[in-house]
Amino acid sequence: MKVSVTDKFLWDVYNFLENVNSAAGFMFKAPTMRNWLPGEENPIFKKYKKEKGRREFNNLIYYLKRRGYLKVKNLESRHGMIITKLGISKALRASFKLGKAKKRKDGKWAMLIFDIPQKHRKSRDLLRSILLNLGYELFQQSVWVTPYDVSEKTEKLLQTHSLDRYVKIFLIEELS
Repeated sequence: MKVSVTDKFLWDVYNFLENVNSAAGFMFKAPTMRNWLPGEENPIFKKYKKEKGRREFNNLIYYLKRRGYLKVKNLESRHGMIITKLGISKALRASFKLGKAKKRKDGKWAMLIFDIPQKHRKSRDLLRSILLNLGYELFQQSVWVTPYDVSEKTEKLLQTHSLDRYVKIFLIEELS
């Protein structure tokens, strides 16, 4: 499956942030600081600027800002990028496209059940698209299953979009 440059870039940025945060052993207190990237000295930016050229890289950043995946901020008198909730969501969905879907080693299936009120219809539609992108299949109305090991990604996306309170995830032995 071919992955767009946008998806690949967002996944690389997200992956970089996850590695930096876990290596540092702490999370920044301000929610925006956790997703902050220093502008010019960022290794991801340098890599893409070298691969794509300055003009194409600038077009990519402009596109990502226009679509709401990145925001430019001045933090401590330095330019930096912040990856938004929308950007994190797109990055996690892209990670599933980038990697070969691996089935769970124990042979169990993940079952996800949700009950989102009608007044939150947009959230329900968003959840369905997330589940499809992660390889879930509709089992019954509001019940989705997958043999793939995507529990971590699912939980991150649910937390990112504040949907975790409407969702229950189970591990099951088999489907009947």
